[in-house]
Amino acid sequence: MVRRMPEYIHELEAWPTFRWSDEKLASQLAAVRHHQGRLIGKMETLGFPLKAEAVLQTLTEDVLKSSEIEGEKLDADQVRSSIARRLGMDIGALAPVDRDVEGVVEMMLDATQKFDAALTKDRLFGWHAALFPTGRSGMSKITVGDWRKDDTGPMQVVSGPIGRQRVHYEAPQALKLDAEMSAFLDWFNREPEIDPVLRAAVAHLWFVTIHPFEDGNGRIARAIADMALARSEGSPRRFYSMSAQIRVERNTYYDILEATQKGDLDITPWLTWFLDCLDRAIAGAEETLAAVLAKARFWERLAGEAFSERQREMLNRLLSGFEGKLTSSKWALITKTSQDTASRDIDDLIKRGILQKDAAGGRSTSYSLVETE
Repeated sequence: MVRRMPEYIHELEAWPTFRWSDEKLASQLAAVRHHQGRLIGKMETLGFPLKAEAVLQTLTEDVLKSSEIEGEKLDADQVRSSIARRLGMDIGALAPVDRDVEGVVEMMLDATQKFDAALTKDRLFGWHAALFPTGRSGMSKITVGDWRKDDTGPMQVVSGPIGRQRVHYEAPQALKLDAEMSAFLDWFNREPEIDPVLRAAVAHLWFVTIHPFEDGNGRIARAIADMALARSEGSPRRFYSMSAQIRVERNTYYDILEATQKGDLDITPWLTWFLDCLDRAIAGAEETLAAVLAKARFWERLAGEAFSERQREMLNRLLSGFEGKLTSSKWALITKTSQDTASRDIDDLIKRGILQKDAAGGRSTSYSLVETE
């Protein structure tokens, strides 16, 4: 009997003994660590309210974008409300939150806020159960809170129409998962022998290569990477979102994953990409900082002015990046008030030079914040 040549790295005899070139990564890793430290230092100088707002914005973005990578679009207000409630933050009226949103938020906060707790099989099962509270992925019933089975064939990552599907990757057999995950968890929970940022990159690749669950592996892999990054900083506060940057680079992300999983155990190219992506995520955090500071300046400028709770809530939504155009109908719907009351609220803010009518662009009049120096 002729034995099939290994096609994926988990089939190689030396798996999972990864190797890489420290020499090729040294300057890149040093630069990332410098930028990481500089960002954290800058954020730590902020007062508590601004720091908390920056964390809230970052975590909201992280949850939204990690789900978007998998093609799932969550409601931003629900995500923000769920995170704020769990962190004990007062952001005014909280939106009702669906169970699937609560689950994603619960997993992400458990990973980052309890970053120093051991990662165990039961903890991973809890994360998985939180991601799929109905026991289904879309319309399909799946195994939840346990390793996947191979009842319907091997776990494969495929694309393309039925009949012309392309297999990008095939995961280890289900019967190997206990041993595979034990090895991974033993490694992850040991004292790190490598830089903690490199550890985040290796952990992400290793977990998603094992692909231990029937669904949700990408989101959990990114949560594990965030957990490792929090360990690298010794802090639960997140000021940048790796998932948001991966979402921007999604095609490249999948390409480098596929190439690495079909290569040998030298993962230098994967680590190079991960460090580059992380560096761009850290640079992108400057936008979060700018938005937080702009929000603080806005309320400082209007200190002493009276606003209704509805007006304050809607202004904060606009300052936090309101999706789409603000109309009086949306105002009424969000604040649960009448159209007449919404119009009065808006007219008051226009008279005070805070809101302005947008140029005509449709059947409904829309409004935006007046920009100030």
